[in-house]
Amino acid sequence: MPKTYDKIIIPTNDGSEKEDNRSSSTKRSTKKKNASAAADASAKNSKSRAKKNTNKSDGKKSAADTAKKTASDSAASVKKESKASSRKVPSANKSGSKKATAPAQKSRQKKIQSDSVLQIISLGGLEEIGKNMTLFVCDEDAIIVDCGMAFPDDELLGVDTVIPDFTYLESIRGKLRGLVVTHGHEDHIGGIPFLLQQFHLPIYATPLTAGLIVSKLREYNLMSEADLNTVHTGDTVELGCFSVEFIRVNHSIPDAAALAITTPAGVIVHSGDFKIDYTPVFEETADLGRLSEYGEKGVLALLCDSTNAERPGNSISESHVGSSFESLFSRAEGKRVIIATFSSNIQRVQQIIDFAENHGRKIAFSGRSMLNNVQIAQDLGYITCKENTIVDIETIKSYRPEDMVIITTGSQGEPMSALSRMASGEHRQIKITSKDFIIISATPIPGNEKTVTRVINSLLKLGSDVIYESMYEVHASGHACQNEIKLLISLVKPKYFFPVHGEYRHLVKNRATAISMGIPERNVIISEIGKVVEFDHGKFSFNGTVESGHVLVDGYGVGDVGTAVLRDRRHLSSDGLVVVVCTIDSGSGNVISGPDIISRGFVYVKESEDLITEARERTQQLLESLRSSGRLKRGEMQDAIRAELGKLMYQKTKKSPMIIPVIMDI
Repeated sequence: MPKTYDKIIIPTNDGSEKEDNRSSSTKRSTKKKNASAAADASAKNSKSRAKKNTNKSDGKKSAADTAKKTASDSAASVKKESKASSRKVPSANKSGSKKATAPAQKSRQKKIQSDSVLQIISLGGLEEIGKNMTLFVCDEDAIIVDCGMAFPDDELLGVDTVIPDFTYLESIRGKLRGLVVTHGHEDHIGGIPFLLQQFHLPIYATPLTAGLIVSKLREYNLMSEADLNTVHTGDTVELGCFSVEFIRVNHSIPDAAALAITTPAGVIVHSGDFKIDYTPVFEETADLGRLSEYGEKGVLALLCDSTNAERPGNSISESHVGSSFESLFSRAEGKRVIIATFSSNIQRVQQIIDFAENHGRKIAFSGRSMLNNVQIAQDLGYITCKENTIVDIETIKSYRPEDMVIITTGSQGEPMSALSRMASGEHRQIKITSKDFIIISATPIPGNEKTVTRVINSLLKLGSDVIYESMYEVHASGHACQNEIKLLISLVKPKYFFPVHGEYRHLVKNRATAISMGIPERNVIISEIGKVVEFDHGKFSFNGTVESGHVLVDGYGVGDVGTAVLRDRRHLSSDGLVVVVCTIDSGSGNVISGPDIISRGFVYVKESEDLITEARERTQQLLESLRSSGRLKRGEMQDAIRAELGKLMYQKTKKSPMIIPVIMDI
């Protein structure tokens, strides 16, 4: 099991690395006493170093310090010094807490200028789930909030990932001051490697979020060029005319933050992905007091998460999931427990580890993303366990099934995920039997219902017990329901309400919630990707559109899969392929060999010999006719073959396969 530690390794401009020893403000409750003492130490160190005019910051040290030397190469968070004018992080006061930086404080030295115009442009995340990205432009400065990815739908054949279109950013390259990240889910950080391939931007993120970004940047060999800065909730960064404060919220991943963005045109609050959990498991509750302070000062607009806007009431607490696990672990006595969940749900993984230890079981992880995220969380101290609790998946046969818990990916039924491979009998280390008790601790993302159901059915056919959300409370959503959204609105008191992060139906439901809270309908903004939302003298209007959309990533190719390629792929998937091969004499035009007909995905040749024979004869006759008329240009011959065989195939089969003539000259 990897050792835990708090050291943070970061790249510097010369390619070397330096460290930031500040640890997360969201440590588990069992570490609070150590955290308080460490914070006091941090305050003293900060004061001492300030006298020496350095910009380094020291943080708390834990018992894991002894592991820092050996584990530092795996540390997954960064903090860099940026230009003196570009960043401002509050120092620790005598009690070790961070100083507040309310919008009206003199320390910020910001004046609201009535003649400044603020533009908010969504480059992703509207009328869709995923690839969240929002651009804020004011005067001569611009910042980006989040840069995510989305998974392709069924029509995007062969596509691996969908990312936002960055074309418009080229036109304002000189204004870009930085990228601010709310949390570490793929739909908010998945596009960052592709963004950094085109733009060199400082990135600001909380510790776990920064750790997950580091993992992605290393995968794309971008660490040497990264300008990644670790911040904590309560910190404020200065980016041109923007001041951005990170405010603690609850979500299904630690270190999630809402953003209070102070601009010359007014204050914007971006909720990020959030919920209000009054009994979180291993983190503090959302900083509702800080949000309320901004509400009292005056907020121009609230950009609000809409994912669960259709659900009335409140989302259930993560602690309720723990209660369900307790009863299910007892029910699974004598069986191996397999739990599928999101690899980023660190709180859920920690709960499972705790229950496994309480029941004397070992833990093994399956799935690449699960292994990576757990490694990062352990390195940063977000996951802790006893020394011998975690075992390698390769060694599970050495333990009795009833002594094992396996935490795996595949809760969304992804075809190549670990759980799907278990269901199909293709997993190398795990074979499902009647001795398995499987818990799917997640809700299907819209569009994944069929694949999840297919996996559940396959697991049941193998004799296992399968538990999923509709049977027990084995999952807690990380997104706010209607009552939580209402509470946020009542605290922030925005003049304008801007639903984001959701399909159109989610945005409309969120609009209804805002109107029910007294916000005038004319002050609720339903926008679209690429549409410019403009605030001028405190008033909102739409001001045209910018180039936007989505870019398809296929393997190493970014953006090279366009409409024509997708059309060909759909054509091949529906009607198949016919290849016609022949060799002709370049001088006389006589056919020397062929034509040969090859079919793939169209008809089975052995059962369609008559059709293949007729296609060969038609091609032979066509080539002879072309030779007689002197039409020997290769392109002309290929077009003629394609047209002739296309008509024949449709007449005989009512299908239109892709026809590729291959003519070789000798």
